[in-house]
Amino acid sequence: MCLYSRSPRPRPKWLPINRSATPPVLTIPIHPQRLHFASTGVHTRRMATRRLSSAAAEATPASTGEDVDAVLDACRSLVAISAWSVEAVADQVDLVQLRVLVVLATRGASSLKDLADATHLHLSRASRACERLVGKNLITRSDDPGDRRVLQLGLTPDGEAIVRKVQDSRREAVAPVLAVMSATRRTELVRALRAFASATGEVGHGDVSALAWTQ
Repeated sequence: MCLYSRSPRPRPKWLPINRSATPPVLTIPIHPQRLHFASTGVHTRRMATRRLSSAAAEATPASTGEDVDAVLDACRSLVAISAWSVEAVADQVDLVQLRVLVVLATRGASSLKDLADATHLHLSRASRACERLVGKNLITRSDDPGDRRVLQLGLTPDGEAIVRKVQDSRREAVAPVLAVMSATRRTELVRALRAFASATGEVGHGDVSALAWTQ
């Protein structure tokens, strides 16, 4: 008899079930390329989140009461200049008529409806103002080549001269103020005013030409 031989062990017919044992985990092999794509997506999302957080941190804070007061002080100065320039033509046109002239100078020939919308005037009031301006030979009326039912309103040379006189008066008032400022302050002021004018358009305050301001 061989010393290394063993007798076969009997196999049990059944095994007890251990219900507290952890169920086996199913392992699915993942291709390395798919694993790379998954990790790249997570990295991209994290970078996007960081960029948003950085942008929020760099956002411009809300304006303070002092900022608003400073702008209002500057506006009062500009309004005073505007009122003074209107006085230069007060013997020729009133404020409503000047508004019509300025809009026509800015936009060119327009229909009565477009002019009323641009000046924020009722159609009947805009019509009366235009009648007076036609009588003063400051605007003209002509047929629209594209639609004979529509009349086009435009400036005459005398009307252009009135708008130019108002503009020159404002330049004469602004120039001395800028002259006492340093070149650096003037550059900062121009940049700030351009940004303010751009922001005014973005928040929907309309066309400033309706207020008799032109470039």
